[in-house]
Amino acid sequence: MTTPPEKMTPYDEFNLEVPENAFPQQGMSAKAAAALVISDEWTDANPMLNMSSFVTTWAEPEAAEVAKRNIFKNYIDHDMYPQVFATETRMVKWLHQLWNGPAGVEPYGTATIGSSEACMLAGLAHKWNWRQKREREGKDATRPNMVTGGNVQIVWKKFLRYFDVEPRIVPLRPGNYRLTAEQLDKYVDENTIAVVAIAGQTFTGEDDDIKGIHDWLDAYEQKTGISVPMHIDGASGGFVNPFLYPDYEWDFRLPRVQSINASGHKYGLAPPGLGWVVFRERKIFNEDLVFYVNYLGGEMPTATLNFSRNAFQVAVQYYMFLRLGFDGYRRIMKHTLNNAIALREMIVKSGYFTIMNETQRIPVVAVTLDKRITNFNEFDVSNKVREKGWVLSAYSMPPDAEEVKSLRIVVRPHINRNSALLLGGDIIRACRFLAEHGGNATPPRLHTHSVETSSTVKC
Repeated sequence: MTTPPEKMTPYDEFNLEVPENAFPQQGMSAKAAAALVISDEWTDANPMLNMSSFVTTWAEPEAAEVAKRNIFKNYIDHDMYPQVFATETRMVKWLHQLWNGPAGVEPYGTATIGSSEACMLAGLAHKWNWRQKREREGKDATRPNMVTGGNVQIVWKKFLRYFDVEPRIVPLRPGNYRLTAEQLDKYVDENTIAVVAIAGQTFTGEDDDIKGIHDWLDAYEQKTGISVPMHIDGASGGFVNPFLYPDYEWDFRLPRVQSINASGHKYGLAPPGLGWVVFRERKIFNEDLVFYVNYLGGEMPTATLNFSRNAFQVAVQYYMFLRLGFDGYRRIMKHTLNNAIALREMIVKSGYFTIMNETQRIPVVAVTLDKRITNFNEFDVSNKVREKGWVLSAYSMPPDAEEVKSLRIVVRPHINRNSALLLGGDIIRACRFLAEHGGNATPPRLHTHSVETSSTVKC
C-alpha cells in the first residue's frame, strides 16, 4: 500500500492490492472492504447450483432477520441468553417425539455444530457406557470397537481414530452399497460399543438395513447374552423419513436404537452449521461426560465438544419448526422427492446411466454410466456440466466396490421442477458432447479413492 491513508481517495481504496503474507497495515472504508471481499468471491460456485451438497442454501427474509438478531449471541451462555437454551431444550423434546422416542422418559440431547459433533458425542456416550459396564463386570475394557459399513461418512472414521476405538468397517460390494446384517457375525463381539446404521447415506441416499441389523442383534443377544446398542446416523434422512414414511421403523421404535443424529442444516432447512443428537432417554448420555461451569454467570451444564458458538442457527431452526410444522415439512419433502424422481427418470431414459439407488427414499439421484461407455467417465460429466455452473459429485465407491464410479445429485427444496429438468438437459447434453469428443478427467486430489483414467475406445 503505497498511498498514505490520509491522501487516499475512494478510487484508491477500491484498487488496493490485498497483501498475501502480511497483516494489512492500514484499514479502509466499510464500502471498500466489502467490495474487496465480494470481488474475492466472484469465481466461487453459486451455492444455489451446488447439487453436490446437502446443505441449505436459501432462507426466507424473516428467517434471515431471525439470524441477524441472534448473530452476536453466544449459544453456550445460558445465563445471558436463557431463551435460546429454552428453545433448544424444547426442540430436543420435539425431535424425540418426531423420532418416536418412548413416553414416560426424560428426553435428552443437544444442538451441535453439524452432525460431525453430534456423531462424536453419541460415540463417546456408547464408549463410556460400554467401558463402565465391562469394569463393573470385572472384564477387560481396553479394546472397544465399533461396527459400521463402508458407506459411513468420514466423521465416523475420525471418531474411531481420535477416541481410540477399533474400526470394524464392513466393506461394500458392487450392487450393494449399504450395511446389511449379512456379515455382522464377522465383526460384532463383546467389545462392540455400538453398531452405526445410516438413514440416508452420502453415496446413494439409501438407508442401511436398519430393521434387519436390529433383528440380527436381537438374535445375537439371545445366543451370546451380549447386548449391543445401535446408533442411527440420520444426518440426511432424519428430517425426511418422519414426514414421508411415518410407518417405516428406523428410529426409537426399535428398542436397540439408543441415539440418533441429524443435520438441521440439511433437510432440517436451517443454515450451516447445525446438527442434533438425541438420546433415547437421559441415562444413555453418561453423566461423566457432562461438565458444570459457572464462570459465564449462573451454573450450567455443558456436554458438547465445542463451547462458544453462534446462536443464530438454533434460532433459525426454531423459526423453521414453527413456520412449517409437520404438514409444511411433509409438503416440502414430498415436492423435493418428486423433483428428484423426475430428474432421475429423465437422465436414466437418456440411455447413458444406470440407477444405483433402487430405493428412492431421500431426494438424491445416484447413477453410474452404462458399462458400454468407455471413452468418458463420471468425472468428465461433472466437469462438463460445471461449465453451466452446476456442481455435481463424482467419486469412486469405498472398498470393496472401488471399481464402481458414481455421479450423485442432491435435490434440495429450492430446486423446482423446471430447474431440475434444466439440470437433466445439461447432463444429457454433456454426455452427448463427451460421447463425440471423449474425456480425460481424473479424480480431484480432494477425493480419497482413485479412479481409472478413461480409455479412448468409444461406446
